[in-house]
Amino acid sequence: MNNENSINESSESKRGLNRRDALKGVAAVSLGLAVGAYGAPKESAPSPRSSSPGRDLIQRENAKPGTRDWMLTNTRQTPGKITPHLANGRCPWIEGYCSANSIRAGEKLQIMVSTNPVSAFTLEIFRTGYYNGDGARLVKRFDSLKGASQPDPPIGENYLRECQWEPSVEFEIPDDWLSGVYLGKLTAEKENLQSYVIFIVRDDRPCDLLFQCSELTWAAYNRWPTDYSIYTKHEGYSSTGVPSGTVSFDRPYALFTHPVNKIEKSGGSGEYLPWEFPLAFWLEQHGYDVSYISNVDTHADPAGLLRTKGFISVGHDEYWTLDMYDNVLKARDKGINLAFLSANSVLGVVPLLPSGKGAPNRALRREGWFMPYEEGRKPPQRMINKEGFTPNMGPDGAQLMGARPTAPFLGSGDWTCAMPEHWLFKGTGMKKGDSVKGLVGWEWHGAPAMDLPGMQVVAEGETLTNGKNPGHYAATIYDGPEGNIVFNGASIWWANGLSSPPGHVNPSRHGVTQQGPDKRVEQITHNLFQRFIASGG
Repeated sequence: MNNENSINESSESKRGLNRRDALKGVAAVSLGLAVGAYGAPKESAPSPRSSSPGRDLIQRENAKPGTRDWMLTNTRQTPGKITPHLANGRCPWIEGYCSANSIRAGEKLQIMVSTNPVSAFTLEIFRTGYYNGDGARLVKRFDSLKGASQPDPPIGENYLRECQWEPSVEFEIPDDWLSGVYLGKLTAEKENLQSYVIFIVRDDRPCDLLFQCSELTWAAYNRWPTDYSIYTKHEGYSSTGVPSGTVSFDRPYALFTHPVNKIEKSGGSGEYLPWEFPLAFWLEQHGYDVSYISNVDTHADPAGLLRTKGFISVGHDEYWTLDMYDNVLKARDKGINLAFLSANSVLGVVPLLPSGKGAPNRALRREGWFMPYEEGRKPPQRMINKEGFTPNMGPDGAQLMGARPTAPFLGSGDWTCAMPEHWLFKGTGMKKGDSVKGLVGWEWHGAPAMDLPGMQVVAEGETLTNGKNPGHYAATIYDGPEGNIVFNGASIWWANGLSSPPGHVNPSRHGVTQQGPDKRVEQITHNLFQRFIASGG
């Protein structure tokens, strides 16, 4: 070990059919303007500066010199496909994972790395942000670390693949590392091939905005080492049934090879770069006072949610624990604003399980959905992977978000203004029926909970899957009990409408390509966050 001295179902369309078939019963019974590469210029936006003292940490951090050296330049994956439709995203030449999803300053992080063939390697750690458009800052470098070929884990209970690799690097998080999402760039010296590891540095300070990464969903879709995700059809298992196979954080993230991801050099970083990083880049570009947490933090630290004025779910935030739901609901009821700049969110119920060594919150499996059954109804048998298993049907996700995933679940389209008089649209110039082309995708929210106080549908329209299978999305806003608000943008691609960081490629699915930054999406988001900051304590 070296110390501090010395990164679905077999086809997306098939998955959509299976999910629709599996969940239809549940649903039935429970019911472009881009400036350069970086979006609109700072001076066009209202000032996001907080009136609270000492909340300029993000602005000071982003005044430091950045670099584009964080980007991978030489990558390779194991040839061939792991299913008829998904390429193998593994990079066995160099791959790794971290001992924690999130970590505080002063705590020790271990990074486990395998090189095959055995090779010395470098590790460069970058904090992601804006940094004058470069997207990251180099904060630490390890040169010529000793490499080792570490074993693939055996198939464990309920198909778990959990690595127990020896640490390659261990170091204490410095006190001056600001909360953020950090990428570790691994480079094998022998092959000069690269991949990422990823972790979050969190803190406990009061902040205007709290950015939650969606790593439970990253892990759920991670098929490393071959085909071992929550969607794998193990013997006797359907891809969307319960319980699913168990998946672990103690393994590298294979490249997300789902066809919607066009960023091919992102292996090891989960789903952060395609639809989460554009929001972090944009927030820090505009100087918002933001702190970062993981899904696991939302699960395990309910008090930590109360230090912010606005909680943000971003991107593809599909898998939640019941404690996450309860903790965010209680935060809402105590006056915290919520923004779901995400979709297909709060859909799958998962428990967080210990690792084989007893470390808490290191594994998960799907056990149900946030779509309650009516009293006396039973789940369709096709949803049950093990005889006698009772699905864990959580509360309705719409009662938290304002809307929820609903059939046909998949689809893309334009985001169309329904209430131009609403303060959300101030300064956008949008009229009723005006659309942001291609903003909705590749999954969305609909079926708004019209019984929530002050519920308003601010945008709605049709989604299509390659011109077929229409669905209806709804973006919503409703009132919390303490003068706070809850916004649901109804699209995984919301952040893609805010910025296009270096190396970014717009997502595309169902015959629709997201069009990149749009000044109207930026203005809507500024309006929302300014309201959060003004209404917060």
